[in-house]
Amino acid sequence: MDLDAFLELLTPRGLRALGEAEELAGADPVAAATRMRRTYDAGLTSAALTQAGLRERARAKFGADAGRMYFTPHGLEQATRAEVAEHRARRLAARPGLRVADACCGIGGDLVALARAGCTVDAVDTDPLTVAVARANAEALGLADLVTVRRADAATVRPQDYDVLFADPARRTSRGRTFDPMAYSPPWPVVLDLVSRARRACLKVAPGIPYEFIPEGAEAEWVSYKGEVKEATLWTGRTPRQDVGEADASGPAGGGTDGDGRIGRRATLLPGPHTLAATGVRASTGPVGRYVYEPDGAAVRAHLVGEVAEMVHGRLPDPMIAYISGDEPVDTPWAARYEVDEVLPFSLKRLRAALRERRIGNVTIKKRGSAVDIERLRSDLRLSGDKSAVIILTRIMDKPSILICHPPHLHE
Repeated sequence: MDLDAFLELLTPRGLRALGEAEELAGADPVAAATRMRRTYDAGLTSAALTQAGLRERARAKFGADAGRMYFTPHGLEQATRAEVAEHRARRLAARPGLRVADACCGIGGDLVALARAGCTVDAVDTDPLTVAVARANAEALGLADLVTVRRADAATVRPQDYDVLFADPARRTSRGRTFDPMAYSPPWPVVLDLVSRARRACLKVAPGIPYEFIPEGAEAEWVSYKGEVKEATLWTGRTPRQDVGEADASGPAGGGTDGDGRIGRRATLLPGPHTLAATGVRASTGPVGRYVYEPDGAAVRAHLVGEVAEMVHGRLPDPMIAYISGDEPVDTPWAARYEVDEVLPFSLKRLRAALRERRIGNVTIKKRGSAVDIERLRSDLRLSGDKSAVIILTRIMDKPSILICHPPHLHE
Protein backbone atom coordinates (compact mmCIF):
# COMPACT_ATOMS: atom_id res chain seq x y z
CA MET A 1 0.00 0.00 0.00
CA ASP A 2 1.49 3.33 -1.07
CA LEU A 3 0.69 6.82 0.16
CA ASP A 4 -1.75 7.67 -2.65
CA ALA A 5 -3.72 4.46 -2.07
CA PHE A 6 -3.89 5.14 1.65
CA LEU A 7 -5.06 8.72 1.19
CA GLU A 8 -7.80 7.48 -1.12
CA LEU A 9 -8.96 5.21 1.71
CA LEU A 10 -9.69 8.33 3.76
CA THR A 11 -12.11 9.73 1.18
CA PRO A 12 -15.86 8.96 1.42
CA ARG A 13 -15.49 6.46 -1.42
CA GLY A 14 -12.48 4.87 0.23
CA LEU A 15 -14.28 4.56 3.55
CA ARG A 16 -17.15 2.79 1.81
CA ALA A 17 -14.68 0.39 0.21
CA LEU A 18 -13.04 -0.26 3.58
CA GLY A 19 -16.41 -0.94 5.18
CA GLU A 20 -17.25 -3.47 2.47
CA ALA A 21 -13.83 -5.09 2.83
CA GLU A 22 -14.38 -5.52 6.57
CA GLU A 23 -17.73 -7.20 5.90
CA LEU A 24 -15.85 -9.73 3.74
CA ALA A 25 -13.48 -10.69 6.58
CA GLY A 26 -12.88 -14.42 6.52
CA ALA A 27 -14.05 -14.84 2.95
CA ASP A 28 -11.87 -16.42 0.26
CA PRO A 29 -9.37 -13.69 -0.74
CA VAL A 30 -9.88 -14.21 -4.47
CA ALA A 31 -13.66 -14.15 -4.13
CA ALA A 32 -13.49 -11.03 -1.94
CA ALA A 33 -11.27 -9.21 -4.43
CA THR A 34 -13.48 -10.26 -7.35
CA ARG A 35 -16.59 -8.98 -5.61
CA MET A 36 -15.02 -5.63 -4.73
CA ARG A 37 -13.61 -5.14 -8.23
CA ARG A 38 -17.18 -4.89 -9.50
CA THR A 39 -17.35 -1.46 -7.80
CA TYR A 40 -13.77 -0.30 -7.18
CA ASP A 41 -10.54 -0.21 -9.14
CA ALA A 42 -7.69 -2.62 -8.40
CA GLY A 43 -5.67 -0.15 -6.31
CA LEU A 44 -8.50 0.80 -3.95
CA THR A 45 -9.66 -2.82 -3.71
CA SER A 46 -6.19 -3.95 -2.67
CA ALA A 47 -5.77 -1.09 -0.17
CA ALA A 48 -9.17 -1.72 1.42
CA LEU A 49 -8.69 -5.48 1.76
CA THR A 50 -5.19 -5.02 3.13
CA GLN A 51 -6.37 -2.47 5.70
CA ALA A 52 -9.30 -4.68 6.73
CA GLY A 53 -6.90 -7.55 7.33
CA LEU A 54 -4.56 -5.37 9.36
CA ARG A 55 -7.43 -4.10 11.52
CA GLU A 56 -8.43 -7.67 12.29
CA ARG A 57 -4.86 -8.56 13.29
CA ALA A 58 -4.58 -5.36 15.33
CA ARG A 59 -7.42 -6.29 17.69
CA ALA A 60 -4.99 -8.33 19.78
CA LYS A 61 -2.93 -5.19 20.45
CA PHE A 62 -5.48 -2.39 20.29
CA GLY A 63 -8.82 -3.95 21.20
CA ALA A 64 -11.91 -2.04 20.06
CA ASP A 65 -9.75 0.89 18.87
CA ALA A 66 -8.43 -1.30 16.05
CA GLY A 67 -11.76 -0.99 14.25
CA ARG A 68 -11.21 2.77 13.83
CA MET A 69 -7.45 2.87 13.36
CA TYR A 70 -5.18 2.50 10.34
CA PHE A 71 -2.03 0.43 10.02
CA THR A 72 0.90 -0.61 7.88
CA PRO A 73 2.25 -4.17 8.26
CA HIS A 74 5.58 -3.00 9.67
CA GLY A 75 3.93 -0.33 11.82
CA LEU A 76 1.56 -2.84 13.39
CA GLU A 77 4.39 -5.22 14.18
CA GLN A 78 6.44 -2.49 15.87
CA ALA A 79 3.52 -0.84 17.67
CA THR A 80 3.23 -1.16 21.43
CA ARG A 81 0.34 -3.17 22.85
CA ALA A 82 -2.25 -0.69 24.15
CA GLU A 83 -2.07 -1.87 27.78
CA VAL A 84 1.72 -1.45 27.81
CA ALA A 85 1.56 2.00 26.19
CA GLU A 86 -1.07 3.07 28.72
CA HIS A 87 1.08 1.91 31.63
CA ARG A 88 4.02 3.89 30.31
CA ALA A 89 1.89 6.98 29.67
CA ARG A 90 0.56 6.85 33.26
CA ARG A 91 4.10 6.77 34.63
CA LEU A 92 5.22 9.59 32.38
CA ALA A 93 2.26 11.95 32.78
CA ALA A 94 2.94 13.13 36.33
CA ARG A 95 0.86 16.22 35.62
CA PRO A 96 -1.57 17.09 32.82
CA GLY A 97 -0.42 19.22 29.92
CA LEU A 98 3.12 17.85 29.55
CA ARG A 99 4.63 18.67 26.14
CA VAL A 100 6.11 15.51 24.62
CA ALA A 101 8.34 15.18 21.57
CA ASP A 102 7.78 11.78 19.91
CA ALA A 103 10.93 11.38 17.82
CA CYS A 104 9.92 8.31 15.78
CA CYS A 105 6.18 7.87 16.13
CA GLY A 106 5.43 4.99 13.77
CA ILE A 107 1.70 4.48 13.26
CA GLY A 108 0.98 6.35 16.50
CA GLY A 109 0.17 3.76 19.14
CA ASP A 110 2.20 5.52 21.81
CA LEU A 111 1.14 9.04 20.89
CA VAL A 112 -2.48 7.91 21.30
CA ALA A 113 -1.76 6.70 24.86
CA LEU A 114 0.19 9.86 25.67
CA ALA A 115 -2.56 12.15 24.37
CA ARG A 116 -5.21 10.22 26.32
CA ALA A 117 -3.09 10.71 29.44
CA GLY A 118 -3.33 14.47 28.91
CA CYS A 119 -0.06 15.16 27.11
CA THR A 120 0.37 17.41 24.09
CA VAL A 121 2.42 15.48 21.53
CA ASP A 122 4.55 16.72 18.64
CA ALA A 123 5.49 13.66 16.60
CA VAL A 124 7.79 13.01 13.65
CA ASP A 125 8.64 10.10 11.40
CA THR A 126 10.72 9.89 8.24
CA ASP A 127 8.27 7.82 6.17
CA PRO A 128 5.45 9.84 4.52
CA LEU A 129 3.00 6.92 4.57
CA THR A 130 3.65 6.28 8.27
CA VAL A 131 3.15 9.99 9.02
CA ALA A 132 -0.20 9.94 7.19
CA VAL A 133 -1.29 6.82 9.09
CA ALA A 134 -0.34 8.30 12.48
CA ARG A 135 -2.15 11.54 11.66
CA ALA A 136 -5.24 9.60 10.58
CA ASN A 137 -5.19 7.61 13.82
CA ALA A 138 -5.11 10.74 15.95
CA GLU A 139 -8.04 12.11 13.94
CA ALA A 140 -10.02 8.85 14.06
CA LEU A 141 -9.68 8.60 17.85
CA GLY A 142 -10.63 12.24 18.50
CA LEU A 143 -7.14 13.34 19.57
CA ALA A 144 -6.20 15.66 16.73
CA ASP A 145 -6.30 18.73 19.01
CA LEU A 146 -3.54 17.24 21.18
CA VAL A 147 -1.34 15.77 18.46
CA THR A 148 0.68 17.08 15.53
CA VAL A 149 2.49 14.73 13.18
CA ARG A 150 4.99 15.78 10.53
CA ARG A 151 7.60 14.23 8.32
CA ALA A 152 11.09 14.86 9.68
CA ASP A 153 14.27 13.10 10.74
CA ALA A 154 14.52 12.34 14.46
CA ALA A 155 17.90 14.08 14.55
CA THR A 156 16.18 17.41 13.80
CA VAL A 157 14.01 17.24 16.94
CA ARG A 158 14.88 19.75 19.69
CA PRO A 159 14.09 17.77 22.87
CA GLN A 160 15.19 20.68 25.06
CA ASP A 161 12.06 22.54 23.91
CA TYR A 162 9.79 19.91 25.51
CA ASP A 163 9.08 18.47 28.94
CA VAL A 164 9.75 14.91 27.80
CA LEU A 165 11.39 13.13 24.88
CA PHE A 166 9.78 9.85 23.81
CA ALA A 167 11.51 7.62 21.26
CA ASP A 168 10.72 4.19 19.85
CA PRO A 169 13.48 3.56 17.29
CA ALA A 170 12.67 1.04 14.57
CA ARG A 171 14.26 -2.35 15.17
CA ARG A 172 13.96 -3.89 11.73
CA THR A 173 16.37 -3.79 8.81
CA SER A 174 16.11 -5.16 5.27
CA ARG A 175 17.24 -8.50 6.73
CA GLY A 176 14.53 -8.57 9.41
CA ARG A 177 14.48 -7.83 13.13
CA THR A 178 17.70 -6.57 14.68
CA PHE A 179 18.85 -6.82 18.27
CA ASP A 180 21.83 -4.50 17.77
CA PRO A 181 21.03 -0.94 18.97
CA MET A 182 23.60 0.39 16.51
CA ALA A 183 21.34 -0.92 13.73
CA TYR A 184 18.21 0.80 15.10
CA SER A 185 16.65 3.60 13.09
CA PRO A 186 17.63 6.18 14.18
CA PRO A 187 20.87 4.50 15.33
CA TRP A 188 21.82 4.49 18.98
CA PRO A 189 24.29 7.43 18.85
CA VAL A 190 21.50 9.67 17.48
CA VAL A 191 19.13 8.47 20.20
CA LEU A 192 21.72 9.14 22.91
CA ASP A 193 22.35 12.62 21.53
CA LEU A 194 18.63 13.38 21.79
CA VAL A 195 18.58 12.02 25.34
CA SER A 196 21.55 14.15 26.33
CA ARG A 197 19.59 17.29 25.42
CA ALA A 198 16.29 16.22 27.01
CA ARG A 199 15.04 17.18 30.48
CA ARG A 200 13.45 13.76 30.73
CA ALA A 201 13.41 10.91 28.26
CA CYS A 202 11.50 7.67 27.80
CA LEU A 203 12.93 5.17 25.32
CA LYS A 204 11.23 2.00 24.17
CA VAL A 205 13.80 -0.68 23.32
CA ALA A 206 13.98 -4.43 22.76
CA PRO A 207 13.92 -6.46 26.00
CA GLY A 208 17.24 -8.05 25.09
CA ILE A 209 19.13 -4.74 24.97
CA PRO A 210 22.69 -5.31 26.24
CA TYR A 211 23.24 -3.59 29.58
CA GLU A 212 26.27 -1.72 28.26
CA PHE A 213 23.98 0.27 25.94
CA ILE A 214 21.83 1.58 28.79
CA PRO A 215 22.77 5.20 29.62
CA GLU A 216 24.42 5.76 32.98
CA GLY A 217 21.93 6.98 35.57
CA ALA A 218 18.92 5.61 33.66
CA GLU A 219 16.21 3.39 35.06
CA ALA A 220 15.58 0.30 32.94
CA GLU A 221 12.09 -1.20 33.25
CA TRP A 222 11.21 -4.56 31.70
CA VAL A 223 7.49 -5.06 31.09
CA SER A 224 5.71 -8.39 30.88
CA TYR A 225 2.13 -8.80 29.67
CA LYS A 226 0.33 -12.00 30.69
CA GLY A 227 3.64 -13.75 31.20
CA GLU A 228 5.34 -12.63 27.98
CA VAL A 229 8.11 -10.03 28.09
CA LYS A 230 7.10 -7.32 25.64
CA GLU A 231 9.72 -4.61 25.89
CA ALA A 232 12.14 -2.63 27.98
CA THR A 233 11.71 1.07 28.71
CA LEU A 234 14.62 3.33 29.60
CA TRP A 235 13.83 6.38 31.73
CA THR A 236 16.29 9.24 32.15
CA GLY A 237 16.12 12.56 33.98
CA ARG A 238 13.85 13.03 36.96
CA THR A 239 12.44 9.67 37.99
CA PRO A 240 8.83 9.38 36.73
CA ARG A 241 6.22 9.04 39.39
CA GLN A 242 4.92 5.64 40.37
CA ASP A 243 1.16 5.30 40.41
CA VAL A 244 -0.37 4.88 43.84
CA GLY A 245 -0.88 1.17 44.49
CA GLU A 246 1.52 0.14 41.73
CA ALA A 247 4.33 -1.24 43.86
CA ASP A 248 4.07 -4.59 45.56
CA ALA A 249 7.66 -4.98 46.72
CA SER A 250 10.15 -3.01 48.71
CA GLY A 251 12.86 -0.99 47.01
CA PRO A 252 13.74 2.57 46.15
CA ALA A 253 11.19 4.51 44.13
CA GLY A 254 13.70 4.89 41.31
CA GLY A 255 13.96 1.15 40.84
CA GLY A 256 17.20 0.37 42.68
CA THR A 257 20.61 0.17 41.05
CA ASP A 258 22.71 -2.53 39.54
CA GLY A 259 25.83 -3.84 41.20
CA ASP A 260 28.01 -0.83 40.37
CA GLY A 261 25.29 1.80 40.85
CA ARG A 262 25.29 2.65 37.15
CA ILE A 263 21.61 2.04 36.31
CA GLY A 264 18.32 1.38 38.08
CA ARG A 265 16.38 -1.81 37.43
CA ARG A 266 12.67 -2.48 37.65
CA ALA A 267 10.25 -5.11 36.36
CA THR A 268 6.52 -4.63 35.80
CA LEU A 269 3.79 -7.22 35.26
CA LEU A 270 0.61 -6.38 33.36
CA PRO A 271 -2.28 -6.57 33.87
CA GLY A 272 -1.97 -5.43 37.45
CA PRO A 273 0.23 -3.62 37.53
CA HIS A 274 2.76 -5.27 39.82
CA THR A 275 6.17 -3.63 40.06
CA LEU A 276 9.36 -5.02 41.56
CA ALA A 277 12.45 -2.87 42.12
CA ALA A 278 16.03 -3.95 42.69
CA THR A 279 17.11 -4.11 46.34
CA GLY A 280 20.52 -5.68 45.84
CA VAL A 281 19.61 -8.95 47.57
CA ARG A 282 21.56 -12.02 46.47
CA ALA A 283 19.94 -15.45 46.34
CA SER A 284 21.66 -18.27 48.21
CA THR A 285 22.26 -21.65 46.61
CA GLY A 286 21.00 -24.97 47.91
CA PRO A 287 19.36 -28.28 47.06
CA VAL A 288 16.10 -28.75 45.20
CA GLY A 289 13.19 -28.73 47.63
CA ARG A 290 9.54 -29.63 47.31
CA TYR A 291 8.78 -26.77 44.95
CA VAL A 292 10.48 -25.08 42.03
CA TYR A 293 9.60 -21.55 40.93
CA GLU A 294 10.00 -20.15 37.43
CA PRO A 295 10.40 -16.35 37.70
CA ASP A 296 8.59 -14.17 35.20
CA GLY A 297 10.79 -13.19 32.27
CA ALA A 298 10.67 -9.50 33.18
CA ALA A 299 12.26 -10.27 36.56
CA VAL A 300 14.90 -12.42 34.88
CA ARG A 301 15.74 -9.71 32.32
CA ALA A 302 15.97 -7.12 35.09
CA HIS A 303 18.29 -9.37 37.14
CA LEU A 304 15.77 -9.53 39.96
CA VAL A 305 15.86 -13.29 40.55
CA GLY A 306 17.32 -12.67 44.01
CA GLU A 307 14.35 -10.47 44.89
CA VAL A 308 11.91 -13.17 43.74
CA ALA A 309 13.83 -15.82 45.68
CA GLU A 310 13.50 -13.72 48.81
CA MET A 311 9.71 -13.50 48.30
CA VAL A 312 9.30 -17.29 48.13
CA HIS A 313 11.95 -18.03 50.81
CA GLY A 314 13.86 -19.92 48.16
CA ARG A 315 17.36 -20.63 46.88
CA LEU A 316 19.01 -21.39 43.55
CA PRO A 317 19.83 -25.05 42.78
CA ASP A 318 22.45 -23.65 40.40
CA PRO A 319 23.89 -20.14 40.88
CA MET A 320 23.84 -19.42 37.14
CA ILE A 321 20.30 -20.63 36.32
CA ALA A 322 17.09 -18.64 36.97
CA TYR A 323 15.12 -21.44 38.64
CA ILE A 324 14.33 -21.07 42.33
CA SER A 325 13.55 -23.90 44.70
CA GLY A 326 11.91 -23.84 48.10
CA ASP A 327 10.07 -25.88 50.69
CA GLU A 328 6.96 -23.71 51.05
CA PRO A 329 4.07 -23.11 48.59
CA VAL A 330 4.23 -19.30 48.31
CA ASP A 331 1.80 -17.49 46.04
CA THR A 332 3.27 -14.65 44.00
CA PRO A 333 2.51 -13.08 40.61
CA TRP A 334 6.26 -13.09 40.01
CA ALA A 335 6.68 -16.82 39.47
CA ALA A 336 4.90 -19.97 38.35
CA ARG A 337 5.15 -22.72 40.97
CA TYR A 338 5.63 -26.43 40.27
CA GLU A 339 5.62 -29.26 42.78
CA VAL A 340 8.64 -31.51 42.27
CA ASP A 341 8.02 -35.25 42.03
CA GLU A 342 11.52 -36.43 41.18
CA VAL A 343 14.99 -35.10 40.35
CA LEU A 344 17.12 -37.13 37.94
CA PRO A 345 20.52 -36.76 36.32
CA PHE A 346 19.92 -36.25 32.60
CA SER A 347 19.25 -39.60 30.94
CA LEU A 348 16.72 -40.26 28.22
CA LYS A 349 16.37 -43.88 29.31
CA ARG A 350 15.69 -43.00 32.97
CA LEU A 351 13.31 -40.18 32.03
CA ARG A 352 11.33 -42.43 29.70
CA ALA A 353 11.04 -45.10 32.40
CA ALA A 354 9.97 -42.59 35.05
CA LEU A 355 7.23 -41.17 32.82
CA ARG A 356 6.01 -44.62 31.84
CA GLU A 357 5.79 -45.61 35.51
CA ARG A 358 3.68 -42.50 36.21
CA ARG A 359 1.48 -43.08 33.12
CA ILE A 360 2.42 -39.66 31.74
CA GLY A 361 1.08 -39.14 28.22
CA ASN A 362 1.31 -35.37 27.96
CA VAL A 363 4.27 -33.20 28.96
CA THR A 364 5.15 -29.55 28.98
CA ILE A 365 8.91 -29.29 28.52
CA LYS A 366 10.82 -26.28 29.82
CA LYS A 367 14.53 -25.64 29.83
CA ARG A 368 17.17 -23.24 31.07
CA GLY A 369 20.85 -23.99 30.77
CA SER A 370 20.22 -27.01 28.54
CA ALA A 371 21.13 -27.55 24.88
CA VAL A 372 18.60 -30.37 24.40
CA ASP A 373 16.25 -30.01 21.40
CA ILE A 374 12.79 -30.01 23.01
CA GLU A 375 10.83 -31.34 20.04
CA ARG A 376 13.29 -34.14 19.39
CA LEU A 377 13.15 -35.10 23.07
CA ARG A 378 9.34 -35.10 22.97
CA SER A 379 9.45 -37.53 20.03
CA ASP A 380 12.09 -39.73 21.67
CA LEU A 381 10.04 -40.07 24.87
CA ARG A 382 7.35 -42.11 23.05
CA LEU A 383 4.73 -41.05 25.59
CA SER A 384 1.60 -42.99 26.46
CA GLY A 385 -0.76 -42.57 29.36
CA ASP A 386 -3.58 -40.40 30.65
CA LYS A 387 -1.70 -38.04 33.01
CA SER A 388 0.26 -34.82 32.55
CA ALA A 389 3.55 -33.50 33.89
CA VAL A 390 6.01 -30.67 33.50
CA ILE A 391 9.57 -31.62 32.60
CA ILE A 392 12.28 -29.08 33.44
CA LEU A 393 15.68 -29.52 31.81
CA THR A 394 18.34 -27.57 33.67
CA ARG A 395 21.65 -27.74 35.47
CA ILE A 396 22.10 -28.38 39.17
CA MET A 397 25.54 -27.32 40.36
CA ASP A 398 26.62 -27.47 36.72
CA LYS A 399 25.36 -31.05 36.17
CA PRO A 400 22.66 -31.66 33.48
CA SER A 401 19.50 -32.59 35.37
CA ILE A 402 15.79 -33.27 34.96
CA LEU A 403 12.94 -32.24 37.26
CA ILE A 404 9.64 -34.08 36.89
CA CYS A 405 6.89 -31.86 38.27
CA HIS A 406 3.14 -31.49 38.70
CA PRO A 407 1.47 -29.03 36.29
CA PRO A 408 2.00 -25.41 37.41
CA HIS A 409 0.15 -23.32 39.93
CA LEU A 410 -0.24 -19.93 38.23
CA HIS A 411 -1.08 -16.90 40.35
CA GLU A 412 -2.62 -13.71 38.98
